[in-house]
Amino acid sequence: MGQSLEADEAKKAREAIMKHVRKVVPPALIVTVLTGIYMFTQVFGEIGEDGLNRFQILLSIKAFLGLWLGIRGFNQVYLKIDPLLFKSHKLPFIFVIIIIALSQFMHM
Repeated sequence: MGQSLEADEAKKAREAIMKHVRKVVPPALIVTVLTGIYMFTQVFGEIGEDGLNRFQILLSIKAFLGLWLGIRGFNQVYLKIDPLLFKSHKLPFIFVIIIIALSQFMHM
């Protein structure tokens, strides 16, 4: 946007887009967390005599990170509670990257 619009126009355009993003993302996060919880119950499987297998361990890590992100997002958007720790957006972004990477390692 900065290349084709002047600075003031780009700022207005970015804010117009963000207004719609703020309406769509929170409900999408809730749907994602709820479907993730449901899928966890369906995919996890039984724990064998040897304990958790590699897939179950990676799925548990993904579930923990996803729940943390979901609870943090719900608290911020709907309850207007700011995070007590990790106030920047770097940690949630890193968690999303980790979740994506774990998804790739789960099927190797």
